[in-house]
Amino acid sequence: MKLKIGYKELIAQAMTQIETVSLAKAQDLLGDSNTVFIDIRDVRELEREGMIPNAMHAPRGMLEFWVDPDSPYYKPIFGEGKRLVLYCASAWRSALATETLQRMGVPNVSHLEGGFSAWKKAELPTVDKASKS
Repeated sequence: MKLKIGYKELIAQAMTQIETVSLAKAQDLLGDSNTVFIDIRDVRELEREGMIPNAMHAPRGMLEFWVDPDSPYYKPIFGEGKRLVLYCASAWRSALATETLQRMGVPNVSHLEGGFSAWKKAELPTVDKASKS
């Protein structure tokens, strides 16, 4: 089967429409109370690799539902007007997710250049996944 458009083209198109935050800028934003890092990776990835300190986990499969105030799954943090910096492992899922949230009308949304893999490679701070209380 030949697809009309493949994942590489989808990502490339998304990248022309979204803001990408460099690792250096992301590190500066880490302590900013008006910025929330959103980890969209699968929970198994978080358990295996850790995450950015104080990041919120919002699984990719639930993101649109958590963002939409009309959804029964809405999470109020998404309506607080804070800057959202999405990330995944390699910045593919986060690019597509950032574009989707922009299309939904979410302001101030961007994604992390290179994803969590680049973050770890740069030896920036990480924490173990927070356990549910």
